[in-house]
Amino acid sequence: MIKYSRRAALITFLGGGVVAGAALGQHRLRVHTATEAQSLSLVAARNTVGGNQVSISLRGAKRVITSNGIPDHAVGSFPNRGNPHKIAAQNYRFEMPVRPRKQSLSGAELGALAGVAVNGVPFDPGAAEFWQGHRASGWQYEALGGAVALGLDANYAHVQPTGAYHYHGLPIGLMQNLGWSASRPSPLIGYAADGFPIYAITAEIGGRVVEMTSSYRLRSGSRPGGAQPGGEYDGTFVQDYAYVAGAGRLDAANGAFVQTAEYPSGTYAYFLTQSYPVIPRLFFGAVDGSFKKRRRG
Repeated sequence: MIKYSRRAALITFLGGGVVAGAALGQHRLRVHTATEAQSLSLVAARNTVGGNQVSISLRGAKRVITSNGIPDHAVGSFPNRGNPHKIAAQNYRFEMPVRPRKQSLSGAELGALAGVAVNGVPFDPGAAEFWQGHRASGWQYEALGGAVALGLDANYAHVQPTGAYHYHGLPIGLMQNLGWSASRPSPLIGYAADGFPIYAITAEIGGRVVEMTSSYRLRSGSRPGGAQPGGEYDGTFVQDYAYVAGAGRLDAANGAFVQTAEYPSGTYAYFLTQSYPVIPRLFFGAVDGSFKKRRRG
């Protein structure tokens, strides 16, 4: 099982199972002044929605994924105390290059989806929650930090006002359905918004299965205080973390070049990790416009 520590808001790998976490955007920004990370309180995934529909096809140089966004695994109870929305079918159509090209590192614009899982549910790691409710503050609450209650279920997912269920962390139910195991290379989990594949935690490197670890670490010391949040850098905010080259196996985009069952000759791929950022938030390819958030059915 994966456990988020109250203090560091990181995930600790315990015994081979998994669990993950996070947040969602509201139409009106809420005002927050919390400065300490908290343990996540997840809603048990005991409900079945049913009716998952997803199609993955190749059309020329494009991979096209259409889905209704309904998960193919058990989910938490929605609405719930931290999330007042009900899961509803969507009308997704995502496009991406079949052979993406690695370019310069870039970040997706605020609000863009990071990718889509093979079951048609989007990856959306960022929370539309900011220090004192101001986007321009430069301090965005980390969805997995626990400082702001978001009503996440045991798949570290919750629901947008549109009814869109989406992942903010490791998609536990999906990983279980796909037979993910800590002792084997990860199965294909999804595709990023630039077309590169997404795997979870493990890969085969040099003939052995290894954990693909993040190179992000908590900053040392304390936040500025004053008109900005104070307190220790503990994972409350996205800005509490910094990339440390070589600290883990993965680069700044949470990716690496690997050989997989789907790409035996090798490919650049992103990895879901057990610590921040969990879901990649930077890209080495061109993000397709179909991943920009807007009201979809």
